[in-house]
Amino acid sequence: MAQDDSIITAALLVIGDEILSGRTKDKNIGTIAEHLTAIGIRLREVRVVADVEDEIVAAVNELRARSTYLFTTGGIGPTHDDITADAIAKAFGVSIDVDPRALALLQPHYEKRGMTLTPPRLRMARIPDGAELIANSVSIAPGFMIGNVIVMAGVPLVMQAMLTAVTARLKTGRKMHSMSLGVDRPEGDIAETFSAHQAAFPNVSMGSYPSFGDGRFRTELVLRSTDEIELQTAFEQLKLKLSQL
Repeated sequence: MAQDDSIITAALLVIGDEILSGRTKDKNIGTIAEHLTAIGIRLREVRVVADVEDEIVAAVNELRARSTYLFTTGGIGPTHDDITADAIAKAFGVSIDVDPRALALLQPHYEKRGMTLTPPRLRMARIPDGAELIANSVSIAPGFMIGNVIVMAGVPLVMQAMLTAVTARLKTGRKMHSMSLGVDRPEGDIAETFSAHQAAFPNVSMGSYPSFGDGRFRTELVLRSTDEIELQTAFEQLKLKLSQL
């Protein structure tokens, strides 16, 4: 993992009819966002698409063109609707077939368990030409990386294993630091002061997150910056300004 002073960005493409139908509740977006933030990659966009090849291809080509990295989850299993690998190959204009490296992982894995490497299971060894494999320490069948696209499983535990495995290959930028300030007042009471404070510190990202509980309004103010000194200054000055309201 190489650090870069420039901003490293990412997009995430979540693939699957089950996500769009509500049958499966996505658990990967938050995990990926948190991980990327921690290593200095800024997740800029998340998109969900159905299991439709042309839609996947279009989304892949659009998102990979405007981000340093594009991560995808879902659609690399053994069933007929697992079409992500084929769509990625089509997006890059390369062929796809059973990869000897992936086969060498899958064959002994199934033999050891007394299981046959059936055609559906063999689908998980189909990798676009020119892609690098991403290790899967949970269930062996690999993900892959081609160009700036990282293709991972949709099952959360497997996705996490692949995300960990690919991290060392990624360029990372300066880490984003954050500080939070809780205020026992509704947003409307502090909005003007908070907006003026944002204008005074344009390089510090500021967000307001209201909540209501125990019969009272509460607002959490979150400040983020790659510059820890400026972040601390902005935080302390905001705290002072709010105390004077």
